Amino acid sequence: MFRTLRRALCVAAALLLPLSGVQSARADVADEAAGAGYWHTSGRQILDAAGKPVRIAGVNWFGFETANHVVHGLWARDYKSMIDQMKSLGYNTIRMPYSDDILKPGTMPDSINHDGKNTDLRGLTSLQVLDRIVAYAGQSGLKIVLDRHRPDAAGQSALWYTASVPESTWITNLKALATRYKGNSTVIGIDLHNEPHDPACWGCGDTSRDWRLAAQRAGNAVLSANPELLIMVEGVQSYNGTNGWWGGNLMGVAQHPVQLDVPNRLVYSAHDYATSVAQQSWFSDPSFPANMPGIWDKYWGYIFKQNIAPVWLGEFGTTLQPSVDQKWLAELVKYLRSTSAYGADSFHWTFWSWNPNSGDTGGILKDDWQTVDTVKDGYLASVKAPGFDPGPGPGPGGPGDPGGGNATCSAAYTVGSDWGGGFNAEVKVTNTGTLPLKSWKVTWTWSGSQKVTSMWNASHTQNGAAVTALNAAHNGSVPVGGSTSFGLGGAPGGGGATGVSCTAT
Repeated sequence: MFRTLRRALCVAAALLLPLSGVQSARADVADEAAGAGYWHTSGRQILDAAGKPVRIAGVNWFGFETANHVVHGLWARDYKSMIDQMKSLGYNTIRMPYSDDILKPGTMPDSINHDGKNTDLRGLTSLQVLDRIVAYAGQSGLKIVLDRHRPDAAGQSALWYTASVPESTWITNLKALATRYKGNSTVIGIDLHNEPHDPACWGCGDTSRDWRLAAQRAGNAVLSANPELLIMVEGVQSYNGTNGWWGGNLMGVAQHPVQLDVPNRLVYSAHDYATSVAQQSWFSDPSFPANMPGIWDKYWGYIFKQNIAPVWLGEFGTTLQPSVDQKWLAELVKYLRSTSAYGADSFHWTFWSWNPNSGDTGGILKDDWQTVDTVKDGYLASVKAPGFDPGPGPGPGGPGDPGGGNATCSAAYTVGSDWGGGFNAEVKVTNTGTLPLKSWKVTWTWSGSQKVTSMWNASHTQNGAAVTALNAAHNGSVPVGGSTSFGLGGAPGGGGATGVSCTAT
């Protein structure tokens, strides 16, 4: 993102090539409990330790890179409830921005509310809080990509080093994080540096500016500490006179690919934004938005389409206020390839941002840090993907337990708002059995003439007053004790339900 054109973050509160021998990953990947262990690449896909294709489909949760030295929103709610909500919405990965400041000894987080929430974070350093977030995310079946977002909390840097944070410090700290989480496959990779931009170059050979060479040095250093990690390498701003978004120009890969000492660890990452961040020439093209796939192909999409390497859209976001932004996001989501049609043979992505306090884009959450922007979240529904196997749990009937068990679930139906002419409701599905759920359905009956007008994170049929909702492709798999949710709009008002029940299918 063009940070000079972006309001400050609030810190107070090409044709597809045939892929011979590549496993097709359809929506039934959820049934296979993919995601276990560390990951590696094969052509344009990312595979788990068992060789099953996986798709990164997540959000950015920022704050560790700011003067708070911790993810934002902990002044409003507990970190565990935040991660639970991410999972319930069908996100499976968190991109976690940080600055090198959090690796300074004794760095403490600011703006955490410990009054009845986050009580286990009291007195912990920033790194220790990160440990707790990683642990709970892993327990919940989410993955984390660490993102070296800034050298320090003061702001972005064009290059990977500054006068106060030299390259040696950058590499030392990357290796320290790789070592800290070695053996913990919740942390699947590290994004080496956020949004390199002019005067950074790609392939120019000047070691003080050539981001491609720097990424090789840093990537190999990380792999020397933990050879299992994925290395995420962003683009630059300009290549051979062609400008793009900061970090979003990967045109140079065709002639100057990144070369790492450990094979099958490289993922290229791009950023892409809409007019709520900055204007670009393509937004005013008479053919917009039909011109956008060609733009994306040129800057980064060709890497995927030519089966060179996986491509992860590490940041993209918008306020959705201008109509041009709405058209942009709809076109981009289509370009990323739906999970129902392509499974994990798709682009990877993490939306910017979970936080509502991103000045130019807002977030999935609204300003109260609780309410979901269902319109924005709804745009992403087709590219969400199954969650990942959190690993075997303790006790009888846990994953892998040979002693049998049963799959059961419960559903809690809550009307969130009712204005007479219509209403919104949320349904929380909880796994109450001793085996993981693979799929589920929820049924209920309305007392009047109510009809479903919209539904997200589930599909439905209605027969008179009786409604049946089936899980979406991304949220049918629910671990023992876990939960997910879906939402709906209906009309007219008075949408209270009776006979609410859940069945594992």
